[in-house]
Amino acid sequence: MNILLLGSGGREHAIAYKIAQSPKCQQLFIAPGNAGTAGCGTNVNLKNDDFAAIKQFVLEHDVQMLVVGPEAPLVAGIADFFKNDAQLSHVAVIGPSKQGATLEGSKEFAKQFMQRHGIPTARYQSFTKETLPQAVEFLKTMQPPYVLKADGLAAGKGVLIINNLAEAETELHNMLENAKFGNASSTVVIEEFLSGIELSVFVLTDGKNYKMLPSAKDYKRIGEHDTGLNTGGMGSISPVPFANDEFMQKVEQRIVIPTVAGLQKDNIDYCGFIFIGLMNVAGNPYVIEYNVRMGDPETESVFPRINSDVVELFRHTADGTLDQATLDINPQTAACVMMVAGGYPESYRKGDVIIGIGDVEGSLVFHAGTKTNDSGETITNGGRVICITSFADTLPQALEKTYHNVEKIQWDGKYFRKDIGQDLLSY
Repeated sequence: MNILLLGSGGREHAIAYKIAQSPKCQQLFIAPGNAGTAGCGTNVNLKNDDFAAIKQFVLEHDVQMLVVGPEAPLVAGIADFFKNDAQLSHVAVIGPSKQGATLEGSKEFAKQFMQRHGIPTARYQSFTKETLPQAVEFLKTMQPPYVLKADGLAAGKGVLIINNLAEAETELHNMLENAKFGNASSTVVIEEFLSGIELSVFVLTDGKNYKMLPSAKDYKRIGEHDTGLNTGGMGSISPVPFANDEFMQKVEQRIVIPTVAGLQKDNIDYCGFIFIGLMNVAGNPYVIEYNVRMGDPETESVFPRINSDVVELFRHTADGTLDQATLDINPQTAACVMMVAGGYPESYRKGDVIIGIGDVEGSLVFHAGTKTNDSGETITNGGRVICITSFADTLPQALEKTYHNVEKIQWDGKYFRKDIGQDLLSY
């Protein structure tokens, strides 16, 4: 079948890499893609929010499956657009309905969903500009550090964790009165801080059946030892060593099963990925957030571990027969390190020539922010540029392979964290 994958990052390159391996995929189109995805299929100059242009392309190229990488088109309702269009309704869409995507599109909606279905999460309240005085009073009832979350989409940067009450009050005013995150922070969720270690759990669901994909841990901050500004992610490890069978059983029983059952109870049309951001608090899982797509850079360590045909998995998902699918996972450890442009996540340059990609041996190269210039050279085209993923029987071996190959790729201003995975070695 012909498949269209929406997105342009490292996540999409990792998904494209697996789709292209499937004998069920005749032609793969990636919109807009990057210099790396061009090696898996055909890049197409389409904007993710231009549903009319996407429709025209799907009809012209006999596309039978749409796989949605990023959250924005899902929150904007692309799955509903396809379902409600007589010419498009036959196309299998991997991605939830607009209502389902609200699990990521609104932190408040997600918290209410968790409360309603008894899913363990932190204590919280939501506030708007009109209830700012009450927000300040609620903040004073919390213990530091203080967690402030923009309700809407803020490109993974809308969560602030602040140790000082006065500073937290200032940021609360910035979010609600000065629109620090634009419309995303017109409502702010103030949440109890959970002390523990984070991990990401990924679920593929057809709305009633589900498959649990490998767990992963990502590293959000720009600086080593988790210091500095939040980024879209500087690396990831899969599986997570502390997420043993006992812990993952708790995750499944207390979180995954009630989440999928809750979607059914609330009549929410959901066909696609659920990314559950978890905190392991003294051996018990709590949900920090839901996302409605795969994570980035977690996909770059999770997807290569899937031995099964992902197109077959997607087909079962779209058909509501995911219980009939088999999921085979590589038991080895995958370690992924992201290389970024100098200055990221603040202002950074684009257009620097990248050299050494062809010298990488024994590891996978996933492009994130790259494109090809008129001379055919690969150049930087984003903050997060390229990541390297390696497999090995142990985490230290996987990290050694990855960092060995990271050194081979160069451009002016390249930066990467040297401590990815170090916190997990004690497990």
